[in-house]
Amino acid sequence: MGSYIIAIDGPAAAGKGTIARAVAARLNLAYLDSGALYRAVAHAVLQTGGDPAKDADAERAAASLDIAAIDPVAIRAREVGAAASVVAAKAGVRAALLATQRRFAQHPPAGKDGVVMDGRDIGTVICPDADVKLFVTASDAARAHRRWLELKAANPALTEDEVLADLVARDKRDSERAASPLAQADDATLLDTTNLSIEAAVQTALDIIGRRKLRF
Repeated sequence: MGSYIIAIDGPAAAGKGTIARAVAARLNLAYLDSGALYRAVAHAVLQTGGDPAKDADAERAAASLDIAAIDPVAIRAREVGAAASVVAAKAGVRAALLATQRRFAQHPPAGKDGVVMDGRDIGTVICPDADVKLFVTASDAARAHRRWLELKAANPALTEDEVLADLVARDKRDSERAASPLAQADDATLLDTTNLSIEAAVQTALDIIGRRKLRF
């Protein structure tokens, strides 16, 4: 029997990461934030003075990425997020990270029986045969407010309008890129978190997963 795989996709700040981490903890499954991989690539490019828009710089960083060395704080900077959307659109970068993600899904660490993976193309490209697929979304205004709350301490001058503009631009890049665009898988269940608390969103996800498991 293979690994049990739960794929959770969606745009930035919709809540997919928070939900995925909570679901993984509740069900005792391994967790992988695929977005962190692309952020780490972007961070590496910026740290070495490279240009995220240049294929060679981005692909070099992806090929040498060490998951264990990822700085979870540094990769959350606003400029890294914007650069991550640029490098993630590159077919060479996605190809370099594809095998890593699939290995994680098929061979969970620490003896776990399965994984929860979140990103933008988990259910469509990375794990198209995932046992359960969720597509988590929220209104642009709600997502911008959430991201602004995350970033304002480090940048007090930042406005919600600026964050909203960043998110809209990122959504456009992610949805229109040629390589693995952001899209809801045909067999994914939509979960709109606009008016849900964290607890309610997590419970809704668990309810969906429970109903799906009953069909196996």
